[in-house]
Amino acid sequence: MADFTHFNEAGRARMVDVSSKATTERAASAQATVFMQPETLEKIQSQKIAKGDVLAVAQVAGVMGAKKTPDLIPMCHPIFLTSVDISFKEEPLLNPKGRCSITITATAKTTGPTGVEMEAMTAVTVAALTIYDMCKSVDRGMSFSEVCLVSKSGGKSGVYTRNG
Repeated sequence: MADFTHFNEAGRARMVDVSSKATTERAASAQATVFMQPETLEKIQSQKIAKGDVLAVAQVAGVMGAKKTPDLIPMCHPIFLTSVDISFKEEPLLNPKGRCSITITATAKTTGPTGVEMEAMTAVTVAALTIYDMCKSVDRGMSFSEVCLVSKSGGKSGVYTRNG
């Protein structure tokens, strides 16, 4: 079991010891896309969703999700986040399935011995779930996908940028 970093010698789960890792500035960006009916996007844009300002609430939810990541992902280290930023790109043009979309991007930063990829990915996922929750009364067919790490920097492995 020694080849698996999240298992101890007895084969039991453990949190990896990062105490000897270098403290570096680290950043990660992730994305998720929420697909919806055109009428749903119009209601979001015109503030006609009964629960309130969908993107403002999703933005706060994404930041809160990033902060709660170690409570949700068992082997994730609690880290000191120095920044979490959430942005939205609305796409009113219909895809082949007749849906429009909102792409959520989260960027998380820290200075420490471990990265913030999971925090960025949790942020976009929680923001997407929040959009669904706030709009489900008008569009239960919404979905989200394409949750992915877009980029990361810092640490021993350096820079990663997603292709395509």
